[in-house]
This record gives sequence, C-alpha cells and structure tokens, in this order.
Amino acid sequence: MRSLGAQSTSGRLVCGNLVLRCALGRSGTRTLKREGDGATPRGRFRLESALYRRDKIVRPLSALLLSATRRDDGWCDAANDRNYNRRVRHPYPARAEHLWRRDGLYDVVVVIDYNRRPRRAAAGSAIFMHVAGPGLAPTEGCVALSRKDLLKVMARIGPRTRIVIV
Repeated sequence: MRSLGAQSTSGRLVCGNLVLRCALGRSGTRTLKREGDGATPRGRFRLESALYRRDKIVRPLSALLLSATRRDDGWCDAANDRNYNRRVRHPYPARAEHLWRRDGLYDVVVVIDYNRRPRRAAAGSAIFMHVAGPGLAPTEGCVALSRKDLLKVMARIGPRTRIVIV
C-alpha cells in the first residue's frame, strides 16, 4: 500500500488495484517529523490495529486487530508523559486527544506504527489513517480517506500490510 504526497496536502493511496485520493498533513510530508508540526511522516510503516465507533458503523471487515472505541478513549500527545503516543482513558492528567469525536473523523481509525517502538519524545504521536474531513481537508499529520474508501481499504489490509508514505 502506498500513499504519495511530498509537500502536497493530498495524495494517492494505492492498495492492490485500488487507487484512492487521500488527505495528508497540512504541512505535507516530512522525514524529520516533530510533535505538532502538521506533517505526515515519510517512511514505511506497519499498520498496527484499528478502532471503530460501534454506535456509528457496523464492525468493519479487516484482518487487523480491531476494537471498539469508548467514550473515555484518548491518545496521549504530551511529549514528556510516560504514556506519550499511547491509548489512554479520559480524564487523563496530561494532554491527550479524544478518540470519541463528534465530527466523525475517528469513526474508523487505523493506527499507523509510527514512533511506537521505541517512542521518541516529541517525534510525533497519534499518526492514524482515518475518515477525511469535508473536501479531503488536510490533516494534523495523518492519512485520511473518505469513509467509503477507508472501509474498502480496511477489508484488504492486515498485520503484514505496510504503508509507504513519500
């Protein structure tokens, strides 16, 4: 699977014979990503697991490890916290993004294995493949597809799948 982007905020995601439009970070792609820079990290990454909102969609088909999000789910983006770039529960004492969102962007989330093992403080967190905003709006550093396209991709990917972001 490939996502092409360079300095553009949009790209193509190639998955087998599917070629799909995707949104990338508001700052394009970067090799040296930093927390909060708005860039999607360049590189080759494993797709770790997936989350979905069972109150919004039926359990997606996927060979990835799949779990339902809960109202108190979060993802720590506080660079100096011991749980940086990990799933946490709210209320959380450090800064942490809410995974249960009203805007629908996280109705389906694939966790991209970026800065997970080992984790480097301030190197970027919460890098996901998720549902795109209106008009494939740029992301804060993730890869985003229309809900329909993301569900198509989910059905074709598994633990051996790698995403290449250039």
